[in-house]
Amino acid sequence: MSEISFSVVIPAAGIGKRVGTEIPKQYLNILNKTIIEHSITPFLAHPEIKKVVVSIAENDQWFSQLTIAQHPKLVVVEGGKERVDSVFNALSILPVDEYVLVHDAARPCIQLSDINKLIAYVKKAKCGAMLAYRVRDTMKRSDQSNHILQTVERHNLWHALTPQLFKNQQLLDAIVKIEDQHLITDEASAIEMVGGDVTIIEGRSDNLKVTQAEDLLLAEFYLSKFNIPVKETI
Repeated sequence: MSEISFSVVIPAAGIGKRVGTEIPKQYLNILNKTIIEHSITPFLAHPEIKKVVVSIAENDQWFSQLTIAQHPKLVVVEGGKERVDSVFNALSILPVDEYVLVHDAARPCIQLSDINKLIAYVKKAKCGAMLAYRVRDTMKRSDQSNHILQTVERHNLWHALTPQLFKNQQLLDAIVKIEDQHLITDEASAIEMVGGDVTIIEGRSDNLKVTQAEDLLLAEFYLSKFNIPVKETI
């Protein structure tokens, strides 16, 4: 049996207006590195990952200025209007039999321990999987006026994370089959909508996505605590 090959896709064509800055949030600095550099570095350092494909906006003027942009594992493609378009454009340049980890550009706190757990599961099970962590708080569902409709049972309820790992052909086929692609919120949702199976691998809750301004401070706190050198954790 041939060895499984892994690559990574980083959709990074978004603007991220909710953070309230003049530049896309992935280019904001935390601890002297941009968010996207923090997000990409663990994958570039991983010995089992062959290539990292980053989808950027057509008019992106920041990525090429980063030192990381010259890394031999890294390839840049033009992204699209929606996240799913950027992911599809990146997937399209990779071999169809490749296994692909799709990771958000604005998740700078991903740890190699979680990447390794995900890869180890897929190598054994040969099926798609994603990182997530269990919902701990009481969950409420409201109407459009923010009036509570019900308390949602949190048993077996999860916060979805990235990376999410699938065989490239499976993910490409799923995206093409889905007519209303705006319904695709992440890669797992695409697989779900075409009847595919996705396993949850429990990940770290500090793998946060920078969405609001306050997330920057929390990400900085977490990153300041990650003192173990990258190569020693593999």
